[in-house]
Amino acid sequence: MGRLAEPVDRGSLAVLRVGLGLVILAGVVRAFAYGWVERLYVAPRYHFRFWGFEWVPVPEGDAMRALFVALGVLALLYALGWGYRVVSWLLFLAFTWVELLDVAYYLNHYYLVSLVLLLTALMPLGARGPREVPRWNLWALRAQFGLVYFFAGVAKLNPDWLQDALPLSLWLPVHREVPVVGPWLAQPATAYLFSWAGALFDLAAPFLLSWRRTRAPYFVVVVGFHVVTWALFNIGVFPWVMILGATLFFPPAWPRLAARRSPAPEASPRPVSPVVPVFLALYFTVQVILPLRHLALPGDVRWGEAGFRFAWHVMLVEKAGLVRYQLHGVESGRRWEVAPSEYLTPLQEKAFATQPDMVVALAHHIAADKARVLGERVEVRAEAWVSLFGARRALLLDPAADLSRVSHGPMGVPVVLPRPLAGERAVTFGHAP
Repeated sequence: MGRLAEPVDRGSLAVLRVGLGLVILAGVVRAFAYGWVERLYVAPRYHFRFWGFEWVPVPEGDAMRALFVALGVLALLYALGWGYRVVSWLLFLAFTWVELLDVAYYLNHYYLVSLVLLLTALMPLGARGPREVPRWNLWALRAQFGLVYFFAGVAKLNPDWLQDALPLSLWLPVHREVPVVGPWLAQPATAYLFSWAGALFDLAAPFLLSWRRTRAPYFVVVVGFHVVTWALFNIGVFPWVMILGATLFFPPAWPRLAARRSPAPEASPRPVSPVVPVFLALYFTVQVILPLRHLALPGDVRWGEAGFRFAWHVMLVEKAGLVRYQLHGVESGRRWEVAPSEYLTPLQEKAFATQPDMVVALAHHIAADKARVLGERVEVRAEAWVSLFGARRALLLDPAADLSRVSHGPMGVPVVLPRPLAGERAVTFGHAP
C-alpha cells in the first residue's frame, strides 16, 4: 500500500472541488429561475422510483423547496471548503436524494456527480486541510472519469452508431440553418464522421490523457469536443463536469504552478487504513460490472433498456412513444381506458413512454389506485407503441400481459417484445398503428 499512501499535492483536487460545487450551485439557481423545482418535483402527483430506493421520501411543497435551498447552500460551502468534513457528506446525501426522487429525470451526469461527491467526501479537501493528500485520492478520481470515457466509447460500438450513424444522422440536420457550418452538419457523411470520431474519442481519452506526451494536446481536443457537443445538443452540465475531470490527469500541483505559488512541502507517507484498498476494489468492481451488465440480459439494450442506466450510454438513442392503458375490473367485468396524463406531467409522460420498467411501474400504481377506489382487483394492460431512431413504431410490450402482476426490477421487464427489424420511417402517433 506504499504507492496508495504516497503524498501528492492536492491542488488539482481542490480545483475539482471548487468547480463541482459551483456547477451544482448554478444548477440549483437555474432550477428555481426556470421553475423546474415546481414543475419537476412539486407539481407531479406521482414519481417513478428507482428499484431498491422506493423508501426514499419525497418531500412536498415547501419541504421540497427547502431541500433545494439546502442543496444550494451546501454546494457553496463545498466549493469554499468550509466545514468540509460534514458539508461534503451532507451535499452527497442531498444531491443523491434529489436524484433518487424520480427515474424520469435520470441523467448520466447526475449519477456521475453523485459518485464524485461520494469519493471526495472521503478525502481531506477542506479549506484548512493538508496541502498534500494520499495518492489514492487522485488515482480514484482519475479512474472514475477514465471509466466514464471508456465505457461511453464501448457503448458506441454497435451497428446503430457505427453502421447507420444513428442517432446523429437524425440530430445533426436539425442544425442546418446554423450560419457557415449548418449545411455541412446536414450532410450524411458528417454524421458518420462524428459517430466514428466520437467513439474513438471516448475510447482513447483515458489513455491519451494519462500519457505525458499526449496529455496537453488531447486536453485541447477534450475541451473542443465537449464545447461542440454542449453547443449542438441539450446535455446539461455533463461537458463541464467532464472537462473538470480531465484536468485531474495533469500533474497534481499544476494549479500552484499556474499561480506561481510555492509547491507543497514534501511530506512523509501517512499510513493508509487497510479498509481503503478493500473499499476501492469493491467500488471499482461495481463500476465495471454495471456498464457491462446488459450483456447478460436478454434483448437489445437500446430497445428494452434493461441495463441502460448507470452504464454511461451517452446520447445513444432517439425514441418516441405512446402508451394507452386498458383496465379490466375482475369482479364487475367493466373495461375502460386510462390516459397516462391522468397521473403524469407532460415531461414525465414523454420520458416514461419509451421505457418498459416505467410503463410497468405506472401500471402497478394505476391498479392499486383504482382498486382502492372501486373496491375490486383491477387488471392493467397497455398498448405501448415506440419508434426507435425514427423507424416505424412497434409494440414495446406484450399487450395481453396484465402489467399489474409483471415485475420490473434490475433484470428488466419479462414482457418486452423483440426489437423490430429496420423498416419504414416513423408514422404520426395520432394515426392508428
